[in-house]
Amino acid sequence: MKKTVRLKMLKLHKLAVICLFAGICLSGCSKQADNQEKTSIRIGVSLYRGDDIFINNIRSELEREAKSYEQETGIKVNLDIQDAKGSQHIQNSQVERFISLGCDVLCINPVDRMDASSMIDQAMTAEVPVVFFNRQPVEEDMNRWDQLYYLGVDPKESGILQAGIVEKYYKENPEQLDLNGNGVISYVLLEGESSHQDALIRTEWSIQTLKDRGVPIEKITGGIANWERSQASALMEQWLKKYPGEIELVICNNDDMALGAIDAVKREGASGISVVGIDGVESGLEAVKEGTMIGTVSSNKEQYAKVMFSILSDKAMGRELDPELELENGKYYRCPQTVKEQE
Repeated sequence: MKKTVRLKMLKLHKLAVICLFAGICLSGCSKQADNQEKTSIRIGVSLYRGDDIFINNIRSELEREAKSYEQETGIKVNLDIQDAKGSQHIQNSQVERFISLGCDVLCINPVDRMDASSMIDQAMTAEVPVVFFNRQPVEEDMNRWDQLYYLGVDPKESGILQAGIVEKYYKENPEQLDLNGNGVISYVLLEGESSHQDALIRTEWSIQTLKDRGVPIEKITGGIANWERSQASALMEQWLKKYPGEIELVICNNDDMALGAIDAVKREGASGISVVGIDGVESGLEAVKEGTMIGTVSSNKEQYAKVMFSILSDKAMGRELDPELELENGKYYRCPQTVKEQE
């Protein structure tokens, strides 16, 4: 009887040892698999509108960064870039599709910055990090999860730098801005979307800075052109006909609208009107060189895309972010800007 018990105990002991050994092996294999780095990453990119010139500049730079990353690391980058065509409903569906395809990280240029909650809900549920850019979701949404990031320029800085362009030009060429010599610069204002935080802040700080610095300005009229060249051109044409000989300066929230204003000025045969923009897109910089724009505030798009891809790739690979990025509150990055003026 005692011998039988001893045999049973011995068998149980052997079984326990075997189970323990198997567990250790499985655990080791699991850890080994977890430690193996990916050979490819998938990034879902949704643009609020594919025909926006500035967004297209960023897209091109992002694609260059992805190719460079592949060459340097040997890791395949699958960039799935989609155009939301100005529809939040379409963008929500794109996010759902990205997640179903197993994207490692999302890169979103929101259609409606006030309505990002649905996209965030989907990402949080699937535990897929999100990098927003150019159109900043409201703070309440950004604070919902520690895997949400935002990249963009500082709109206040944009407005102040734009005002500086006008101020310098006025001091150096007062007669070029005050065409009728009455001591006041009469201006019109072309703004982006009414709900876009950059449009609102750029406008506020550009105008207020000019006033604070003693530049004599007086507003004639203004309008929303939704960042678009064609809409800005149509508005400017109306104003030139309604206020003939009165407009001396056109202040624009972005270069595309500034170029639209220049188109209208050329069509109407108006002369001497100064135009200033923001963004520093290639066509805007060319207009500054040609002398049809007095200046623009240029964001460093190469740096913009480099930082954005750095965050995207680190998140996709499951790594910690580069500490040298020094993100504001751990999630915001402001792209540097410079002034480009007529020489």
